[in-house]
Order: sequence, then C-alpha cells, then structure tokens
Amino acid sequence: MKPPRFTRRLGATAVTLLLLAMASASRAQAPACGTLENHYGPFDYRTQRDKLEIVERYHFTPSVESLRAGASTTRLGGDISYLLATSPNHHRGLLAMMRLAEKEKSPHPKNMRYSVDCYFDRAIRFQRNDTTVRMLYAQYLQKQKRTPEALAQLQVASDLAKDNGFTNYNIGLVYFEMGQYDLALAQAHKAKALGFDQPELAQMLTAKNKWKEPAN
Repeated sequence: MKPPRFTRRLGATAVTLLLLAMASASRAQAPACGTLENHYGPFDYRTQRDKLEIVERYHFTPSVESLRAGASTTRLGGDISYLLATSPNHHRGLLAMMRLAEKEKSPHPKNMRYSVDCYFDRAIRFQRNDTTVRMLYAQYLQKQKRTPEALAQLQVASDLAKDNGFTNYNIGLVYFEMGQYDLALAQAHKAKALGFDQPELAQMLTAKNKWKEPAN
C-alpha cells in the first residue's frame, strides 16, 4: 500500500506538533522494560550458544557467575546486564542475577539496567516457549511471596512441556520446593507416565507423607 497523501501542505508549527505527537505515541508503545534490539544478538541460549562464547569469555567469567568480582569492569551487575542484553534467556545469567538480587536484598541489582522482573519479562518476550525461564521466574516470585504469580508461570511451563517427561519432572521439583505437594505429585505421575521414571521426587514426597501411587 502507498502511504496516504496529504491534500494540503502543513505549516511549520503543524509539522512540529505532528512530529511531537508521533514521538509521544512511539514512546507509549515501547515496552516498559525496553526493546530486545541489541548491537550483538539477541541469541537463544538453548540453540545459539556458539554465538555466546565470546560474550561469556569477557562478561560471564567464573568470578562473575559466582558473584565474586566483575570481569570487564569491577561491577558484577554491569557484566550480567551485558550478557542478558545479548541473550535475554541465558539461564545461568538469569540465575546469577537472581542470586545477586538476593545478595543485595534489592529487586534492582546495582549497575543493572533493569529490575529482575524486567529481565524476566524480556526473556519471556524473547522466547515464550522457554520452560526453564518460566521455572526460574517462578522460583524468584515465590521467594518474593508472590505465590499466585509463581503458580501462573509454572502452569504455563507445564502447558509448554507437553510430552517432555524431563521438563515435567523438573516442574514437579519446583512445585515441591514451593510446598505445593499435590501439584508436585501430579507432575511426578505425569513424568513417570511419559517414561521419565526418576525416584528422587517420589522419595521427597514420601518423606513429607505426600506420595501416592498413580491410580490405574
């Protein structure tokens, strides 16, 4: 389609007002946690790790991941922030961010561009079907005593997991960690039915007197 033509010329003042209105509308439509555009990437942590080697080498060293010291700078938050700009769903990076927020007792770690919630928002917008991101976010939300939100993320993860026994089992472990034993039991049964028959979750539920054999 061709852009519409104006039937009359706009004066300088009218043009200025139009441009201001367009800029305002653009800002209003921009995501609260920023766009995902980046000078390098973004790359999917699950399938494009080969593209992330150079970023991890300089910004996610063992010292950064263990929260001992920054790499490119002396600022941990800056390195983790750079990593998550390149790969919003970087699982280990998200976990390091969660641990840093817990260490600093702040929902917005120092020298990071966004809050923890924002980084999870960005990860989910980038790859909505990443179940590990959902599980990590659920763990964070639960620690913040935001149980309904945590359960919502796990429900989405469970729906996405479909017939993946391994993922369903891991969701069960998170449910157990949250004290949601009935939901953990259901996931354990589902994982077993899908052929992923590991004993740990059943043993953990048994220790809490919450284990039941699946109905025939």
